[in-house]
Amino acid sequence: MTPTPTQVAIVTGASRGIGAAIARRLAADGYAVVVNYAGRADDAAAVVADIEKNGGRAIAVQADVADPAAARALFDRAQQAWDRIDVLVNNAGVMPGALPHLADTDDATFDRLFAINVKGSFNTLREAARRLQPGGRIVNLSSSVIGLALPGYAVYAATKSAIETFTHIMAKELRGRRITVNAVAPGPTATALFLDGKSPEAVERLAKAAPLERLGTPEDIAQAVAFLASPAAGWINGQTLRANGGLV
Repeated sequence: MTPTPTQVAIVTGASRGIGAAIARRLAADGYAVVVNYAGRADDAAAVVADIEKNGGRAIAVQADVADPAAARALFDRAQQAWDRIDVLVNNAGVMPGALPHLADTDDATFDRLFAINVKGSFNTLREAARRLQPGGRIVNLSSSVIGLALPGYAVYAATKSAIETFTHIMAKELRGRRITVNAVAPGPTATALFLDGKSPEAVERLAKAAPLERLGTPEDIAQAVAFLASPAAGWINGQTLRANGGLV
């Protein structure tokens, strides 16, 4: 039997991009990591292999977190593997390639964004509230687009506003268990999710918008998440950290 690790982290949507960087960083910090994915099995397996190659422990678990039963099964699998769960990072989310104004957004796009970005996080937060160890950590992924209020992002930003509301209220609801609940709100970050559908000119414009004059990297966001998951952030609770190079 594999020895029980000191700490176990579930990272949703961890097969690529920011989620993969978070999984690798938490593994480097000593967590055993559950690399959750919805449909990219090969990518998730590659993340696990990379973690193991560097001396860490990880397993890949398929689950569409928008499905409550799948979210429960994800937590079941983590507990079966390592008997405990200490950290949940809610990273799974989607952004449409096209960004029409609110009046031009179709029902299917609205429903998909809320199903994955909001219901998915709701499902895993509900499980975490029931299963996290005392002193655990929850880190949700929001977006700095809430502060930017860019045309075309109304529905996407609304889903992330819901995440921030979950964060602030759940931190209070978990009183007495020493579990912190925080969010990280990335700005423009060089991932496939962000770059999809954008022209080189649009990417360049967004890269120059922050005072630091570059896009963020997945590793930038992973560092912020790792801090909030660490003992060093034990007095930070119910907060949203904007990781965007000073953009907003």
